[in-house]
Amino acid sequence: MSTKLEDFIPYQLSTASNAVSDLISNEYKSRFGLKIPEWRVMAVLGSRGAMTQRQLVEATLMDKVTVNRAVKTLVDRQLLGRSPNSADGRSHHLILSETGRGLYDQIMPAAEVIEKKIMTVLSAEDREKLSGMLAKIKQSADNIAAD
Repeated sequence: MSTKLEDFIPYQLSTASNAVSDLISNEYKSRFGLKIPEWRVMAVLGSRGAMTQRQLVEATLMDKVTVNRAVKTLVDRQLLGRSPNSADGRSHHLILSETGRGLYDQIMPAAEVIEKKIMTVLSAEDREKLSGMLAKIKQSADNIAAD
């Protein structure tokens, strides 16, 4: 028994995620000059506060090299600030600079508008169910990876 690619849930998740991400990324690429990894780093720091680069790798699910490049670009553009990590002298805490926070505060509303447009095909109940299902799927994948 062979599954058609279009019916394979991981494929559906990936293509849906890429389509949504591409829509949003076009907005912050054209208006703010940010690539997807740079925006993901900013989004995580904007919502969670200061983090180390290692914590960013875990939070964004991006590889170390991609996070490193994004952080370097953001620091060079003065969108991120670094402060020493007293718990580990080899790492730094990264946080949005005042300029970075201002940019984040401009991008988030634009991303939310696009999200709202995309989600108009779902009822409020459907959106809630989808969110719960995605959380369960991610937890299951995390549990399998930990085994």
